[in-house]
Amino acid sequence: MDIAADSVQDFLDATGGGGTLGARMGIQLTEASAERVVGTMPVEGNTQPYGLLHGGASCVLAETLGSVGAVMHGQSVDRPFAVGVDINATHHKSARSGVVTGIATPVHRGRTMATYEIVITDETGDRVCTARITCLLRGA
Repeated sequence: MDIAADSVQDFLDATGGGGTLGARMGIQLTEASAERVVGTMPVEGNTQPYGLLHGGASCVLAETLGSVGAVMHGQSVDRPFAVGVDINATHHKSARSGVVTGIATPVHRGRTMATYEIVITDETGDRVCTARITCLLRGA
């Protein structure tokens, strides 16, 4: 599937790439390729009881971005379906407001597995979270 002519968000909306959870959390993708996936998420509405960005919300953003990258890579090896098999996250700093931005870049892209590192930053550019996801690539 070639999405070069389509906007990234239109592609994701049409294919369910962001999923209903991503939509509910306000995740917006701004760039997507096998080499780099960028997306944002509001802090408001995604906090834990103390008013801080929920660590699980950071994981949802990370998994969304890494999975999109894995799908984009999977298209090039005729395995366009990505299934997450491992995710981990280190939370470095809290965020209380604004928008966080995640950038996913590949660590490994093979024929059956793809691993992406996702760096999530706040509006000042400070790192909030570093995550890594590994996806199994499946054929049609």
